[in-house]
Amino acid sequence: MANIKSAKKRIKVIETKTLRNKMVKSKLKTLIKKFEAAVEAGDKTEAAEQLKVCTSELSKAAAKGIMHKNTVSRKISRLSATLNKMA
Repeated sequence: MANIKSAKKRIKVIETKTLRNKMVKSKLKTLIKKFEAAVEAGDKTEAAEQLKVCTSELSKAAAKGIMHKNTVSRKISRLSATLNKMA
């Protein structure tokens, strides 16, 4: 356990940021599942709409440093490829 006041504060800050990161990652997983469900259902318009939302949220996560930019790029690429295979 930390003894120094600044170290105690850092622990609190890290806990707060960890919670925020978990919430964002959970939201992203949910959005990706919705996209995959639309693809499974064969609804291309709904899948395209979900892809747009997923892409936006993934990009925001990369900008905030929650996820690495290459990871986000790879996920977006794979989701786009899945949508293009529907055509």
